[in-house]
Amino acid sequence: MSRIGNAPITVPEGVEVTINGQMVQVKGKMGSLEQEVHENISVTMTDGVISVSRPNDQKENRAMHGLFRALIQNMVTGVHEGYSKTLELVGVGYRASNQGQMLDLSLGYSHNFIMEIPKEVKLETTMEKGKSPTVKLTSHDKHLLGMVAAKIRSLRKVEPYKGKGVRFQGEQIRRKAGKTAAK
Repeated sequence: MSRIGNAPITVPEGVEVTINGQMVQVKGKMGSLEQEVHENISVTMTDGVISVSRPNDQKENRAMHGLFRALIQNMVTGVHEGYSKTLELVGVGYRASNQGQMLDLSLGYSHNFIMEIPKEVKLETTMEKGKSPTVKLTSHDKHLLGMVAAKIRSLRKVEPYKGKGVRFQGEQIRRKAGKTAAK
């Protein structure tokens, strides 16, 4: 039994949901998103509540039931409130700056990384004295936001000995002890 798939999705005020066959479109103040639903899953909306159902209890249908319910919930939340992720650059000489949607990162290599961020993702960089530089990403599309943040993080993953690298704000890093001197 899918607990997530059976939970109803309440549509907040100001969000417009259109269900056309297997295509679900959601529009709100932050933007609009659309998702095509698997052919075995049916989506209905009554009185501002979206419900997702499946025809039987086959393994694939159970998996798709919870998946598409979660995707639709993320779309509704995204166009109403939006999502944000903040990345910290921890390391000596690490810098971040942006010119519009072009992100320029200095991560200790011989060259800077220059990335073009998709227009659906709003980019903001801050550099304060005494604190690590931060890159704040906000968007209404949770999937795209996660992909962009993961791409930035993959440029310099956090190493376990000194903790240097690009990390999500609040992320706990497992640190390792270095070598000990021989006796």
